[in-house]
Amino acid sequence: MDMLNQIFQPGGSPAAERAAPADIVAALAVAFGLMLAVGVVYQRTHRGHKYTQDYVHMLVMLGMLVTVVIMGIAGDASRAFGIFAAFSIIRFRRSVAAARDLAFIFLAMAVGLATGSGEYALAVLTAVMVSAAVIVIARLDLFAPQRPSHILYVRVTQDIDHTRVFHEVFERLLERHTLLAVESVQAGLMTELSYAVQLRPDADPLKLVSEVQARNGNNRVRLRTFDVQGDLDDD
Repeated sequence: MDMLNQIFQPGGSPAAERAAPADIVAALAVAFGLMLAVGVVYQRTHRGHKYTQDYVHMLVMLGMLVTVVIMGIAGDASRAFGIFAAFSIIRFRRSVAAARDLAFIFLAMAVGLATGSGEYALAVLTAVMVSAAVIVIARLDLFAPQRPSHILYVRVTQDIDHTRVFHEVFERLLERHTLLAVESVQAGLMTELSYAVQLRPDADPLKLVSEVQARNGNNRVRLRTFDVQGDLDDD
């Protein structure tokens, strides 16, 4: 409790008293503007279906809150330790899904730290340079793994040899394909095959579905987009 009392005790340190209202407003305005720009970069470069508006709002708020915390500390070691103790009791109820999202949290904290310290040039350069790097990496799709573009589900009867029947179609329309799973369905009357496939650039997904269906006895064929984060898109 003594540590918490140090945070709210009147008077504070001389360094903390030097923060005029105009300085506080200016720092928060800079943090808000920079975090809006960072939020736009995150939105424009995000891939997959897991984007949430709530996360971007959190980034903007985090940058501003860190700014306030740094201005409140203002070189007072005891107050800094007290604030650290207060924040240590916070428990986050939401896990970060992607490492990229965690990096944006660190970016928001870095911008807030620089802005709260009055280093506006450092804050602006950090936000601009890191955002530019993110845009370049996203536009050029650097370090992308060789991943399938779609997941193909095919149901066949027990008398169909799938390794032979679909070979010609796959060779003509796909760059590569991998059998992921074989599952018995409809009380063992049929088999569902799951393929990770990479369509050729000029291949039509509808043509792939129709040609596979023509060879599997007109049974169910389903083609789903493979999400870049490793999950399947919802129907």
